[in-house]
Amino acid sequence: MGTKRERLETFIEQIREQGVMNGVFLAAEHGEVLLEQAIGLADFRTGRPLTVDSVFELASLSKPITALGVALLRQSGKIDFDEPVAKWIPELPYPGITIRHLLGHTSGLPDYMELMFEHWDRSVIATNRDVLDMLIRHRPEPLFPPNEGWMYSNTGYVILALLIERVSGQTFADCLKDRIFAPLGMNRTRVYNRRWKEETIPDYAYGFVYSLDEGAYVLPDTVKELDYVRYLDGIQGDGTVNSNLHDLLRLDRALYSNDFLDASLREELFTPVRRNSEQPFEYGLGWIIEQKAGIGRIVSHNGGWPGYATVMRRYMDQEMTLIVLQNTEKDLPYSQKVIEALEHILCDEDYELPQPPAERIIVQVDPSVYERYVGGYTLGSDTEDGQSMRVEVAVEDGRLYLLLDNGMSLAMYPLNESRFFIREVTAEVEFVRGENGEAQYFMWYSEEETTRAEREA
Repeated sequence: MGTKRERLETFIEQIREQGVMNGVFLAAEHGEVLLEQAIGLADFRTGRPLTVDSVFELASLSKPITALGVALLRQSGKIDFDEPVAKWIPELPYPGITIRHLLGHTSGLPDYMELMFEHWDRSVIATNRDVLDMLIRHRPEPLFPPNEGWMYSNTGYVILALLIERVSGQTFADCLKDRIFAPLGMNRTRVYNRRWKEETIPDYAYGFVYSLDEGAYVLPDTVKELDYVRYLDGIQGDGTVNSNLHDLLRLDRALYSNDFLDASLREELFTPVRRNSEQPFEYGLGWIIEQKAGIGRIVSHNGGWPGYATVMRRYMDQEMTLIVLQNTEKDLPYSQKVIEALEHILCDEDYELPQPPAERIIVQVDPSVYERYVGGYTLGSDTEDGQSMRVEVAVEDGRLYLLLDNGMSLAMYPLNESRFFIREVTAEVEFVRGENGEAQYFMWYSEEETTRAEREA
């Protein structure tokens, strides 16, 4: 069997030989590093390799760090979690929201990305102030009254970054640097918006997406349907913290120390939120919370943004840590199986070696065929819970697109005349045509579900 360290290293070498993963990996127990490896490239344009010191955009793994910044302001007596956000941001047009609601995703704030997709000038890079101004100007309906529901909210963490600035009197980046990064020796960590204010960062891992058209990794900036990576690049709080393995391990260790964060305050971060008259929801204040038999409490967060996929899992009762940072997103289901296998090894459980997915072959289809599929569809109308959403199928520049009601467009790549692959969500769509050749409905296939979408009359 070998030691845990040996099993982890053997597994990563097997993954390296498969040639699919591109990222860095760290596993630790009681702060002792058992695995520290880099696989693949930091920049596909130059061939520069990743190292264990490479700096990555953390995407939503930034949220626990934003939440920690808020907690440290509370520890210094500047705020209270249960005071209204209006005390600091009176112009926010949604009353009754507290800081705790923002931290725990129970505020009911509408999605700012949907708002920006619909109304924003895409030639301009937006900032947090722009998000607040858009909420004030358009006032989209809240998803639910404060604390009456739970919905993961990027908007809430954008507002938290603004709150940090108003309470501290510093920029969001400077406040986190002074209160978290510098005290903990996280010298490679910073808030960084690459397209808004580009800097030269040594050993930087650029995020790439796989282009099915080109059969190669490209920057998301060059992909039409991912243009939001540029015009949303100035927004902070819900993402844009950049860090590396060693700095994140320093953060992990500090979160066991009463010298850095009071024990009672730390426990609040790791306690599931309570909605009005409901059972606790398995999310704390910036952390996903779970209990695993034989392992105990696990607090974690992951992040996803075009070109980046990140995860940090802290097994608190065992003092174990698993961090995986990737700067590609070609085969996310496979990557998830790799992460699950690493967790099993770290927890002394049996595991299976994940197998790389079969390569999809994109074919040429006469664009005139696409006209048979154009129109509105109701997706999910046959599900047990009755939930559904309306989507549009459209043709643009000889390519078939699925248009979501939040403003996003998903390119569909043909596997044959009737079946298409969607890269961003790793799903397939198959159109079913009637005797007249026109689509009657399509089937949606993903690892999670198979759903039918009826075409509107």
